[in-house]
Amino acid sequence: MSDFEQKVRDTLANPQNQGEMEDADSIGTVGSPDCGDMLRMWLKFKEKDGKKVIDKASFQSFGCQTAIAVASMATEMLKGKTTEEAEQMGAEELSADLGALPPMKIHCGQLVEGALKNALGKEPAVAPVDNSSSNTLAQSISQAQPKQSGKIKIVKLDQ
Repeated sequence: MSDFEQKVRDTLANPQNQGEMEDADSIGTVGSPDCGDMLRMWLKFKEKDGKKVIDKASFQSFGCQTAIAVASMATEMLKGKTTEEAEQMGAEELSADLGALPPMKIHCGQLVEGALKNALGKEPAVAPVDNSSSNTLAQSISQAQPKQSGKIKIVKLDQ
């Protein structure tokens, strides 16, 4: 087992900051109902030395184990960051504690980055979702789902 796989397993065994935050100051949602990966991030701020600082961050994810692991680690990393510092954080930095993500998992870091930037008001959600606190992530996904016509389309991807 690679170091990356072990870190993902360890994080999944004890995920941090998973779940809704009722008193959040900001909520960001990002994802694609087409591939099934969606992530919502809640942020709570405090004032410190005249600056807006992230006091708490939590997340909820419908996605693969890597997305959950990146989000868990990122919410810990965000504590104490100013909004300006958080805005500058990219997918690579947010997933750094896991080590280099395999190419097929890079989107997991981008998903967490997108939810953070959406919560900070810097990026729109990828899928049209309602960030109101009355909607759960599952409700947001179902609202964003395209209407199904009942037909199956098979697409061959060249490797």
